[in-house]
Amino acid sequence: MSTPEICRSPNCRGSEAMTITMQPSTAEDVRECVLNTLEAKDTVEIRGGGTKAGFGKPVQPARILDMRGLSGIVDYDPPELVLTVLPGTPLTDVRAALNELGQALAFDPFDHGPVYGMDEGAATIGGVVAAGVAGSQRLTSGSARDHLLGFKAVSGRGEAFVGGAKVVKNVTGYDLPKIMAGSWGRLAVLTELTLKVLPKPPERLTLALRDLPDDRAVAVMARALGSPAEVAAAAHVIGDPEVGTVTLLRLQGVRPSVAARALQLEALLGLEGEVQRLPEPLAARLWKEVTNVTALGTGPLWRISVPPTAGPAIARRVREMGGRYLLDWGGGLVCAVVEGESATLRTAAREAGGHATLVRADPALRAETPAFHPAPVGVAALEERVRRSFDPQGIFETGRF
Repeated sequence: MSTPEICRSPNCRGSEAMTITMQPSTAEDVRECVLNTLEAKDTVEIRGGGTKAGFGKPVQPARILDMRGLSGIVDYDPPELVLTVLPGTPLTDVRAALNELGQALAFDPFDHGPVYGMDEGAATIGGVVAAGVAGSQRLTSGSARDHLLGFKAVSGRGEAFVGGAKVVKNVTGYDLPKIMAGSWGRLAVLTELTLKVLPKPPERLTLALRDLPDDRAVAVMARALGSPAEVAAAAHVIGDPEVGTVTLLRLQGVRPSVAARALQLEALLGLEGEVQRLPEPLAARLWKEVTNVTALGTGPLWRISVPPTAGPAIARRVREMGGRYLLDWGGGLVCAVVEGESATLRTAAREAGGHATLVRADPALRAETPAFHPAPVGVAALEERVRRSFDPQGIFETGRF
């Protein structure tokens, strides 16, 4: 195997025997990289921290566009709750800057590193938004797409363009941020992002009920989420080594409000069993377990999104296949490690009105199984037209999807 050529100029080129790594440091550099790729009739893999490199099929040989050189905060207006940042900025840096002023990213983003057996800390904010990442608060606070106000990017045509704006209320033109978030780098290269942020809750409290079967746990989570208690997140963990099977309900806000709402929930759910208040260190560990799914062990990892009422049925199917699982988003997300035919899970998800995404697998399974649930013919055709409008020559098509 040839030694990769590290190219610090956006004008780098290499022979077919070389892997070219382009390291732009400005948006104009990015545009030149794309234009060079077009001229060479090549493809390009957009890469940040590399924490999601194991998602999708193994990438075909392509130029690497390393975005970590575009790092730093461009503008931060705490009173207006708006942050503008470059895409290569580590997620840890973004969180630290917000935390200093008591603010946070409400969609609860996380680093995929532990999902793939990697250390935390490498994920970039551009990768988080491009992958549409959201944690347990997705159910009540939305995903990355709901917090991306605006962006700058370079299309597959080599054209710089802007979508959205640096204000919360903006109704001008097409709502491009909604399709850019979660596009996985198949439409354009993000060169700047403007995000809505929110005050960081000063108090958090997790209530827990133990040893509920899946169907009762989902019913409890539904009652809690439908109550005036303003539950921020709800999950069901099976077989934790320390606490066993436990249903988690997160409250957050100012202390008097959290205390009052906790009493409401304890009264509402008392007939289901003892409602415990978990110590924050234990609660933090359990919520992290929900996010990183490390307790499920190794093996093919699936995220199955269905209506919450269908969560127990999907969990039952996973058990029948000998798999391990947990429920998040009030039962609407089943994270499962399970061997077996992919079609079985995808059929169950489709019949339940949802979809199944293959998050992690060995190279052989990744090569034969699409990461995303196959879309209906009409939807797939529409997606293809959208991609070609941004990337007519397919330079962002590396075979990953």
